[in-house]
Amino acid sequence: MTQNRLFRIPALVAAGALQTLAFAPFHLWPAALASLGLVLLMCSARDAKALFRDGWFLGMGLFGSGASWVYVSINEYGMTAAPLAAIMTLLFAMGLALFPAIAFWCWGRLAGSHSTRSLWLFPAIWTLMDWVRGWLLTGFPWLYAGTAQVDGPLAGLAPVMGVHGITFITAATAALLIAAWQHWRGATRWVPIGLTAAALLPWLLAPLANLFEWTKPQGDPLSVAAVQGNISQHDKWDPEMLRKQIRIYRQLTEPLWGRDLILWPETALPATQGQASQVLDALESRAFDTETTLVTGIPWYGNSPHYPEPVFHNSLMTVGPGQGTYHKQRLVPFGEYVPLESLLRGTIEFLSLPMSVFQPGPQNQSPLQIADASSHPAICYEIAYADFVAQHAQSTGFLMTVSNDAWFGRSLGPFQHHQIARMRALETGRELLRGTNNGITSIVDREGRIRARAKHYERDVLRGEIQPMSGSTPFMATGSWPVVTLAAVMIVFGRQRRGTETA
Repeated sequence: MTQNRLFRIPALVAAGALQTLAFAPFHLWPAALASLGLVLLMCSARDAKALFRDGWFLGMGLFGSGASWVYVSINEYGMTAAPLAAIMTLLFAMGLALFPAIAFWCWGRLAGSHSTRSLWLFPAIWTLMDWVRGWLLTGFPWLYAGTAQVDGPLAGLAPVMGVHGITFITAATAALLIAAWQHWRGATRWVPIGLTAAALLPWLLAPLANLFEWTKPQGDPLSVAAVQGNISQHDKWDPEMLRKQIRIYRQLTEPLWGRDLILWPETALPATQGQASQVLDALESRAFDTETTLVTGIPWYGNSPHYPEPVFHNSLMTVGPGQGTYHKQRLVPFGEYVPLESLLRGTIEFLSLPMSVFQPGPQNQSPLQIADASSHPAICYEIAYADFVAQHAQSTGFLMTVSNDAWFGRSLGPFQHHQIARMRALETGRELLRGTNNGITSIVDREGRIRARAKHYERDVLRGEIQPMSGSTPFMATGSWPVVTLAAVMIVFGRQRRGTETA
């Protein structure tokens, strides 16, 4: 038993880490399928207590490798000593690993020791775990197996069923292939052949979905530009560097006036709208003279609905002929606000980061108006929420997102974040303009393909066009509810019932 456990633990951690290879920058999407297949081989038809441990070690492999970029944020930019940063990163992974641990415990309780029932329930359990992880305690909608398919054979299904639907198909494929392998030595070959055919069918049919055009061009393309200032995170909130940062962005922007839209990244102006009033006035005058809308990230301070006192928002505001200001709704814990602030604030420097006092903006905000098109923006982490983006993309022409991925350093984080943004473009049938401080700044078409991108980790300007679209994809109309409902139905009808045979 001890030897078996000594082998099982590293094997499960390795199986979890294998999924990380499915995502950017590796783009080895079969790794997700292989990972889930290994999980089923090791974990199918075990008791609930054992599966809780299995799920936890699997989660440690997945989040310990795939979310390792958290260490860079805490250590390099959070000014936390390396040993403490490593402990905090480990605790972060341990906490996230509880999601697969609890899900696997439920899997054991629902399936019992019946191997066929276990394989039937696995895709539903895995998908529901991902869905819950995306919203519980603000959510961590990252490292979904379906995201890796933005460059894979299942990409055509994203506008139909979204990232969770593709994750479900990936997990179901693994379960069917394992079931086929288990039946291969049976009395008849038709059962494993049928199971294998069922596993491969979605992968063969999914490319045909690309023939459907759920959205269509509306109006003329917009001439756009995104300015990438490549400001060091160490300098960004230094008051003595404020003038230099503004000068960099204005110099990079000067040749761009006359375009329909110029996009500056998240908190490109590291001062509130009141403190930066003179700069904003000068930019507005230039914008009106050239009929250009400038959209910039800025910390916004003032009276806001639902708050009795003036508050800070992480915001985007238009300058020039465009209209609208957007306040970020989905904030990052510890980065933009501190949970249990009265207890934690000041205990370590990481919990006192600059501008970690933001409040979430109100719901049902109006989209930004740019030329003859509109866009409901997403700031940084918000682009990871599939249903949030799909809901707000309705009645808008294109997607726009900004971020300051300098927090991630030279880690996996910026590449994963960009891949997630590409999946949102694919799900909504909308082109995407993404502006960041140091990369990855890009233009993505409605099929999730990169049309143009700026140089990474350099000061650069991206020029191009964005075609506004009209119409809705099926996913925009339904969100994740069809696949969540399907998973729930599979559990209700496939679970072990009291008094039934479990062997």
